[in-house]
Amino acid sequence: MSAFRKSLILGTSAVSVLALAACGSEASSADGGSTAAGELDEVTVQLDYTIRGNHGMFYVADELGYFEDEGIDVTEINTGSGSPDALRLVGTGGADFGFADLPSLVTARTQDVPVKALAAVNQVSPLGVCTLKENTELSSPADLVGLRMGVHPAGSTYIFYQALLSANGIDREQVEEVTVTPPYENYLIQKQVDGVICYVDAEVPILEDAAGGEGSLSILLGSEAGYDAYGSGLFTTDEMLESDPDLVQRFTNAYLKAFEYVNENPEETAELLTGVSAELEGKQELFTRQLQADIDKTFSSPTTEESGLGAMDEEMWQSTIDILAAQGVLKGEPPAAADVYDPTFVDAYHSEK
Repeated sequence: MSAFRKSLILGTSAVSVLALAACGSEASSADGGSTAAGELDEVTVQLDYTIRGNHGMFYVADELGYFEDEGIDVTEINTGSGSPDALRLVGTGGADFGFADLPSLVTARTQDVPVKALAAVNQVSPLGVCTLKENTELSSPADLVGLRMGVHPAGSTYIFYQALLSANGIDREQVEEVTVTPPYENYLIQKQVDGVICYVDAEVPILEDAAGGEGSLSILLGSEAGYDAYGSGLFTTDEMLESDPDLVQRFTNAYLKAFEYVNENPEETAELLTGVSAELEGKQELFTRQLQADIDKTFSSPTTEESGLGAMDEEMWQSTIDILAAQGVLKGEPPAAADVYDPTFVDAYHSEK
């Protein structure tokens, strides 16, 4: 059955995360979830948030039969409430594979969450700072000094915010911080703050429409302001990697095949996504714009040009770790790069093409 017709768990709360984790660990089989010969391996996927364009790979792989071709049945694709919860949920057995912010994965790893990245979807971070251009135009990180910044003190945006200031020698006391709660983009539109952290491949198109159309925002991308870190990507657990590497390889194969399709067919992918639920009908243009932002700015890098979409580079991982260590958000000693990612599966996929 297509994931487009399967139930989605929307807005997972902290309580439900823990409950799912508890029952998920009981549901997992000892051999990594493999079924009898000739049957499909059933797996579940946990997303970091409500559906966005860069979640399209999972739905494309399901709808176009790529998972089935690899002997896999994705029984659920669950939406979430942020990367930290998605990482914890997968890490505790509540789902088999997930999608989350990779810097958040590093911090989770130092908090004893046993997860590793399989593919880097966003080769550079899609995070940035957004302001209304008519009020404040951002040309460099120094322009952040003195602004009223809407800050949500949790999750991937908070990690990015701290790292961006640290990387540019800006003391947080030089910025007027206003605590906001999701969805915090409204604070910017209503001019309660001067700037917010934003994803160019998520809420920026929505913000632009609310602010007056394309060009109405001033956007300072972290990737252009000293924040040399990965964005989001595919991940699984240490247990899955150890107990069923064949399943991991087959899942990665289907995912990367879908990634190539998405990269070449953003409009078709956007149309597929609108069929996930009734709530997403009419959002094809939004999904297309989100995907086009990724295609233009984050999916590709010198690493992917050489090794294919999703490929990961040790130097970039080390840069990601170093940025997080410098701002003091890691618990204990920073992990080694080898502890947070496994390039084996994405490399194997591309080497066989």
